[in-house]
Amino acid sequence: MTIFRKLWAIYGILVFFLLWLVLFPFYYISFLLFPRPWVWYIIWFSHQIYTRLYFGLTFVRFKIEGLENIDLKQPYIIVSNHLTALDFMINARAYPSVYKFLAKKELVKVPLFGFIVRKLCVLVDRSSGSSRSSSMKYLHRTLEEGYSVFVYPEGTRNTTSDPLLPFHKGAFRIAIESGKPIAIQTILGVKKISNQASGLDLWPGTVRIIWSKPIETAGLTMADVEDLSDRVRRAMLEKLGN
Repeated sequence: MTIFRKLWAIYGILVFFLLWLVLFPFYYISFLLFPRPWVWYIIWFSHQIYTRLYFGLTFVRFKIEGLENIDLKQPYIIVSNHLTALDFMINARAYPSVYKFLAKKELVKVPLFGFIVRKLCVLVDRSSGSSRSSSMKYLHRTLEEGYSVFVYPEGTRNTTSDPLLPFHKGAFRIAIESGKPIAIQTILGVKKISNQASGLDLWPGTVRIIWSKPIETAGLTMADVEDLSDRVRRAMLEKLGN
């Protein structure tokens, strides 16, 4: 079965890049010619159409639960567990609207893809105090424009046998500073689809995603960061134990 999974993974990579090659000119022209408010529609296309094309062609299906907990008029700080290279598309496919990823500035250096990252993500630059301040101002402006912002609290893919890695506190500080609620997405069963955090591994199947009830942050202070992190962690662990 391993060789077939590797061959299917090669097919999945080809599908990913062929879709990007076909769609990149449209992205590029759109960003050059369309006014700033149109970015929302470009992200919507990426999240709702591109991901459906990709997962449809690779025969990955979705079982999404708890969507009734999500208010599409409400910007959130969205968090999720992180296991595979597919997660960023799974996260997008499972959210019924749009958001911007919180991404490292270094990603803009990737040829072609970096151009898209610059337009569709909130870039974090920690090289200096002034750079970080500028990044945070842009992040808060993004939230005020009505976008949700997506953050992986684990910081990287979990390659251990533990259900979750230790959480970084950045997502929870941002949520408290902005006063936005935290929407909690938990991915289950993804290892049946891709059992490696890196390397060639892909197979058709079903991924289950559960949305927990969002946690409000209005009125919280930085003294509550640890407790907020623990509450989110417990919510994810509860779902992972199902």
